[in-house]
Amino acid sequence: MEFLDFIFWYNPIRNWLVAAIVGTAVYLFLLLFKRIAVKRFKIFSRTTLTYADDIVAHILKRTHRLFMLVVALATASLFLNLPQTIETGLGHLFFIALFIQAGVWATSAITFSQSIYRQQRLEEDAGSVTVMSALVFVGRLVLWVIVLLLILDNIGIEVTSLVAGLGITGIAVALAVQNILSDLFASLSIVLDKPFVIGDFIVVGDQRGTVEKIGLKTTRVRSLSGEQLVFANNDLLQSRINNFKRMEERRIAFNFGVLYETPVEKLEQIGEMVREIVEQEPMARFDRAHFLAFGDFSLDFEVVYFVLSPDFAIYADVQQQLNLSLMRRFKAEGIEFAYPTRTLYVKREA
Repeated sequence: MEFLDFIFWYNPIRNWLVAAIVGTAVYLFLLLFKRIAVKRFKIFSRTTLTYADDIVAHILKRTHRLFMLVVALATASLFLNLPQTIETGLGHLFFIALFIQAGVWATSAITFSQSIYRQQRLEEDAGSVTVMSALVFVGRLVLWVIVLLLILDNIGIEVTSLVAGLGITGIAVALAVQNILSDLFASLSIVLDKPFVIGDFIVVGDQRGTVEKIGLKTTRVRSLSGEQLVFANNDLLQSRINNFKRMEERRIAFNFGVLYETPVEKLEQIGEMVREIVEQEPMARFDRAHFLAFGDFSLDFEVVYFVLSPDFAIYADVQQQLNLSLMRRFKAEGIEFAYPTRTLYVKREA
């Protein structure tokens, strides 16, 4: 009993033993809780379709043993009568460890969510994965800046002037790189709003091609002639974009002319002939066919139909087949297509 009452560093040995037992118990409890919780959440995640439990398991797994040790020390110190400077130092140490561990938890959640997004979107939209990676990097940077400021504020360092200085510096940097930032935010807008995605065939002004990559600053398009077109993201969003990949079907209008010598009876039948020819094509839907105008050297017809696919190659195949069928049918009916002609009348003086 006399040994337990012996005073060592402001506290009897008895208090030191109690503090040691409590600290050890808290540390072991946290270790055991972490192991069991991670195991249970992993098992539970196999029975669900959401990723929330996987994220929780991943966060718990990232709980560092040094943080558990600091929590155990802080708990044990409650059973001791320590000098004010020591208690203050332990309080600072606990909050610093808490802020750092919270940063690690948040970073783990962000990184794990990014990996899930990457697995789901990489094949169909690699551009959005690239942009998301950049946003994750910026998010983690901002997160750790906040953690650093909280730590500095906790240990008594005035951060108001520091934050003001960072704000002024940030404004200066933003003004210096405003073009880059405008393209970066434009890429974010493209990813979120999705006016086009990788694989879409788009027309911008007189340029056209298939989207290959959506980057942080530029979007790259492979033109029909084979070269790669590079657009600044900001310039691209300020342009009018025609996205042909979003078409469910393609509306086609084409014209042809027949000779003025064609009998009226044949002219009346041409519309029905065209209807029959179009309706024979499984990938086409007939809309109308009209004798529309008297041309300079032909009687002009306009035909409108729909190709039941946005694919340009399918449209070309359908149109080719319609042209050939029209030529065969008109030849069988004795109807001739018009071509540029000029009739010259000569009047002979008596």
